[in-house]
Amino acid sequence: MVRTSIPVTEVVARAYTVPTEVPESDGTLEWDATTVVVVEARAGGLTGIGYSYTDAGAVSLVASKLAPVVEGHDALDVAAAWARMVDALRNVGRVGVGATALSAVDVALWDLKARLLDVPAAVALDACRAEVPIYGSGGFCSYSPAQLHDQLAGWVGAGIPRVKIKVGRRPAEDPERLATARKAVGDDTALYVDANGAFSPRQAMAEANVYADFAVGWFEEPVSSDDLAGLAAVRRGAPTGIDVAAGEYGYTAEYFAAMLAAGAVDCLQADVTRCGGFTGFLKVAALCDAAHIDLSAHCAPQISAHACTAVWHLRHLEYFHDHVRIESLFFDGVLEPAEGGVLVPDRTRPGLGLDLRRGDIERFAVG
Repeated sequence: MVRTSIPVTEVVARAYTVPTEVPESDGTLEWDATTVVVVEARAGGLTGIGYSYTDAGAVSLVASKLAPVVEGHDALDVAAAWARMVDALRNVGRVGVGATALSAVDVALWDLKARLLDVPAAVALDACRAEVPIYGSGGFCSYSPAQLHDQLAGWVGAGIPRVKIKVGRRPAEDPERLATARKAVGDDTALYVDANGAFSPRQAMAEANVYADFAVGWFEEPVSSDDLAGLAAVRRGAPTGIDVAAGEYGYTAEYFAAMLAAGAVDCLQADVTRCGGFTGFLKVAALCDAAHIDLSAHCAPQISAHACTAVWHLRHLEYFHDHVRIESLFFDGVLEPAEGGVLVPDRTRPGLGLDLRRGDIERFAVG
């Protein structure tokens, strides 16, 4: 029996900028707002949703480069659409904003496909697990000790047994901040740090010895993710018990393959909204399988949770404060942490299970 094609009738994107509750900073950046580009793909009377945390310029790339090569093609053939989008970005640039635009469209197409098939996204992606461990992430360098304590204690109170704070902006203050963090979460909660590339390899190794005094078990981006030799050096020189992680700024499979080949990380990170959507993320997962290295998903928890169900060598998912807040503002049907600090995709709802709150978010629209 020949299957009937269901053509994509429309792909549209819009940008929204959401102010943070307070100014935020990490080891290398300061910000007071976050921009999210939301993509909607339509076929068969249904609409799929995807998004990326990126620049508003991604909207024009969706309209000029990506929508034209997707519209009119079969909505159930997402892999072919992904390949066409990659080709369409050749002269624009596959990395950076181009990758985030592609990622948002790819997620929207997967959501649309799942809705057309009337199955959850996790089922469409061929899940191998039902739940996804998470860690609470925030702990910004701009927070006061009281703000830091309350945020981390709140995650532990919600049953999340892993938390992460930012470090590296003022390294001399980090021991005091780590003491505050450890007091807030107790001895039984895993404590992570993220330097966002603030250090040289030599500095990072010295800081790692300080972090070990607070039983830190995860040192994220101690140096720039582009410094593969530096990451590998920190990994070799860090105290036993501290894993080095990086990769959140990777856009292509080749980038992640090089990171793994360099022995740069104990756990690889990938961001579904940057690395090519669900299609690209699963390619990264396959690389991790081949290397026997765990994969940790970076942020965007409402879509990353579905992607992570299809990952064999999964470590966990970053439950990032800013994205948790934005996704709760933007969508109905968001997943909340369940017992044991996990997200469990809802298998009673098709696709991602998200509905866009159009009226509520119009105040954040750009342009």
